[in-house]
Parts: sequence; C-alpha cells; structure tokens
Amino acid sequence: MSQGKQRLLILLLTLAVSACSVNPVTGQKELTLMSPEQEVAIGKQQYGPSQQSQGGRYVVDPDLNAYVSQVGQKLARVSDRPDLPYEFVVLNNNVPNAWALPGGKIAINRGLLVLLDDESELAAVLGHEIVHAAARHGAQQQTQGTALNVGLVLAGVALASQDHQAAGLAMGALGVGAQAWQAQYGQGQELEADRYGVEYMVRAGYDPQGAVELQKTFVELSEGQQASWLESFFASHPPSQKRVEANQRLAAEHSGGVRNRAEYQRAIAQLKEDADAYKAYQQALNAASKEDYAEARKHNEKALKAQPKEPLFWEMKGRLEAQEKDFDGAAEAFGRAISANPEFFRPYVYRGMAYKQLEKPDQAAVDFQKSMDLLPTQISAYYLGEYALQNGDRQKAIQYFQLAAQGGGEIGEAAQAQLQRLQQQGAVQ
Repeated sequence: MSQGKQRLLILLLTLAVSACSVNPVTGQKELTLMSPEQEVAIGKQQYGPSQQSQGGRYVVDPDLNAYVSQVGQKLARVSDRPDLPYEFVVLNNNVPNAWALPGGKIAINRGLLVLLDDESELAAVLGHEIVHAAARHGAQQQTQGTALNVGLVLAGVALASQDHQAAGLAMGALGVGAQAWQAQYGQGQELEADRYGVEYMVRAGYDPQGAVELQKTFVELSEGQQASWLESFFASHPPSQKRVEANQRLAAEHSGGVRNRAEYQRAIAQLKEDADAYKAYQQALNAASKEDYAEARKHNEKALKAQPKEPLFWEMKGRLEAQEKDFDGAAEAFGRAISANPEFFRPYVYRGMAYKQLEKPDQAAVDFQKSMDLLPTQISAYYLGEYALQNGDRQKAIQYFQLAAQGGGEIGEAAQAQLQRLQQQGAVQ
C-alpha cells in the first residue's frame, strides 16, 4: 500500500473513531457525525418550517397545547436527556401523526389526538418521540444520509402563468414540496423508541398498557387504510403485531400506573365537539377537488357555523369566494383566517394573490413578505420579484427570481425568463 493510501486510511479510521459516540439511552457506541450542539441548533432551525409545512399550530383551544406540553415535559424530565430544550406543539393537521426533530422539538397532530382514549396513550406517543430525540436517532439518520432537506424548504405551488391567478387562488394546491425534516427510522430504532418509551412512561407514573393500546390502534388503522396519506404515514411509522406483542411483554413487567382517562377526555373535549365541523370541512375539500363548488360552499358554511374560530374554514371560504371572482370577499375571509392564526403562512399567500387581483400591489407585497418570513414559497418569491422590479429595485428582484427559479415548473421557468431579461438589460447598459 502506498504511503498516500496509508495516510488516507489512517485519517478515515481516525475520523470514524472520533465520530463514535455513546447513545445516551442505550449506552451503546454508535457512529454519529453530528454533535449534540448541532442537533439542538438543527431542531431549533427546523421546528418553525416543519410546523408551517404541516398545517401550523392548532389554535382553536390553546388549553390543549398547554395540556400536551405538560404531559410531554413530565416525560422529558425522566428521560435520559432531561437537559434538552424540549418543546411540544399540537398541529392543525387531520393526519394521525407525531414526530420529533433532533434536540427535542416534538409535534403531534390533532388527527392523532382524537384517536387516543386516555393520557397514558398520549404519554406512549410522546414518550416514543422523546426517545427518538434522546437516543439521537435523527442525528444517526443524518450520519447515514437518510435524513432529507436540512435547511429551509422552498415550497412549490401548483400554479403557473399569469392567467391562472384567479383559478389558482381559488382551488390551486398551495403544496409544500417537502417537509423541513424527514427521517425514516429503521425497525431497530422504532423498537428502541417503543421499549424505552414504555420505560419513560413507568418512570413518570403511567400505566404502560397505554402503549399496547396505541400500537393496536395503529394496526387497526393500517388494516383499514384507504387514504393515500396513510401509505406515507405507515412508511415512516410501520405498525405490526410484533410491536403490539413487544409492548404487551413490556407492560406485563410493570403493574399499576395511571391512565387518566377523565383528564384526557376533558382536554380533547373541544376537538370532539368540533368533529362534525372538521368532517364538513373535509367534505368541502373533496367537493372542491371535483369542482363542485356549490357543494363545497354548503359544507364549508356548515363547518364555519359550528366553529367560527377555525382558520382553515375561513381560508376555504376565501378560496371559494375567489372562485366566484369576489376578490374583496376573498380578501376579507383570508383576513379572518389570519386574525385567527397570524403565525400561519398560507392565508397570507392567498390574500396577497387576492390583493393582486384587486390591483393593490403594496398590500399584496406586505402579505407575500409576511408569508416568506414564516415559510419561503416559490409563488411569493416570484411575486415579490415582480414587485421589486416594478419599484426599480433590480438587485432585489434578481434575488427573488433566483429563489423562485429553484422551484422548477412553470413558475420556475417564468422566473428564469425574468432573470434572462434582466441579464440582457444589464449587458446592454
């Protein structure tokens, strides 16, 4: 072996040894290139965009967020990394899901909360996610190259040329291209999170039978899955009878512990009361996807009457008003959505588009910029580029068009065309 190859091998071995760290939960040595400080920094950076890309915070009942956080912090205190800056949030998302970012940033969807029966089942969910953070599973996935898209997401939209604006504003999908952090944990990591999650439950005083019931619920969901989102959900959260049986064995080793069903049912009372409203909203979305806007309006008005505090319902109303080319009404409805939750990006984008239709460019630009501050999107970047160009700020226009071009598609092509024109003008000058 040549001296050069020997030095390279020694360097690689040195890096491998230095990258080995002890899993704080299992005590085993594992290859992790990310430092604990980097984990915390990434979790902090990604928490906001990840929430934005998945519906934003649930705001109708703030007490529910406080309750979930209280249960989560109780478990975090008995975890193997109690010093992490744990945070817990309820997301306004119908999908039964929960996730953890590196550094202890954890979320659970309202769609999962309504499927749980008591606090011990909630503790099973949160304990499982706490283990993912405490055991550095996200850092391990990043080391193995299976964690995706670290950094802010440029969200794409299914909207294109200038004549699309009214229709796109109404029903076009303002689709986020990817989550800010995606990690598919291996089976070993999932079982590890199950096992130590049960241990955290016991330490915190919960009946571990809640973990058994949770896995049974997931198995039942997977057996009856019909919606396409369930396929992607179960790809990252594979349920199995094996996990049910493993939790049963773990639960059999411990007796006692609280279930706190009454406390949990009180906490989710508003969600249960609003179940018909969210069902009507889903029916409105389905009708709109089939271009049956009269039916969509009927279902959404039912949802709004039942729960006028829900921003999603006002957003849908705005989109339907825009479909009828009532852009004043659309802007007003989007404003109601923003008032209900000023920290969610999407209504700002839609209201900005309504203002463009009303020829109010200054107001549109304010909304597009606010949406960009919350979550960068291709459509907002493009329109802000146009606005900067109209106001003679060529350099800022170039920056926005470059950002919009990254998203590809028709908007990306339009942004590239703008950049070429600006380049040609610059060459002429």
